[in-house]
Amino acid sequence: MELFHQRQPTPLAGLLSGLGHPVLGPDHLLFLLALGLVGLKHSGRWMLLLLGVGLAASGVGVLLPGFPGAEALVALSLVAVALVLLDRLPPWVLVPSIALHGYVLSASVIGWETTPLLAYLTGLLISQAVLMGLSLRLIRRWSLQARPGQLRLLAGMLLGVGAGFTWTALVP
Repeated sequence: MELFHQRQPTPLAGLLSGLGHPVLGPDHLLFLLALGLVGLKHSGRWMLLLLGVGLAASGVGVLLPGFPGAEALVALSLVAVALVLLDRLPPWVLVPSIALHGYVLSASVIGWETTPLLAYLTGLLISQAVLMGLSLRLIRRWSLQARPGQLRLLAGMLLGVGAGFTWTALVP
C-alpha cells in the first residue's frame, strides 16, 4: 500500500497555479510591477515582447530544467530594472531578465502532462499580462496627475516638517 499517492494536476489546477505563481513570489511580483515604470518610456508592443519572451523561457525551463544560479539572477533583475529606469542600462537588458523569470517560474511544473502544463502557461501569461498592464495603467495615470505644483506643495510640506523637527532639536 502506498502511503503517498501523488495525483497528476488537472487543467483547472494548472490554470490556477499559473495565475497565482507570479503573485506569490515577491521578486516576480515586484519585477512585473516595475516593468510598468519602464512602460512609461516604451510602447505597449515592448511589453508584449517581454511577455512573449517570458512565456517562451517558461517552455524552455520545462524542457531544460536546472540552470544553476537562476534564482540569484532573478533577484538581480530588480537591479537591472532600476538601472534601466535611471538610464544607466539600455532597456534590452530586460529581455534576458524576463526570460530568467519565465525560466524559474517553470520549475514547479516539470513533469506535468501536456494539458495541465498548457493551462499553467496560459494562466501564467494571463497573470503576467494583467499585472504588467495594470501597473502600467496606474503609473501612467499617476504620472499625468503628478503636476509640478503638487510636487512643490509636497516638498514644501516636507520642508516644513523638517524645519519643525530641527527647531525642536535646537531650541529647548
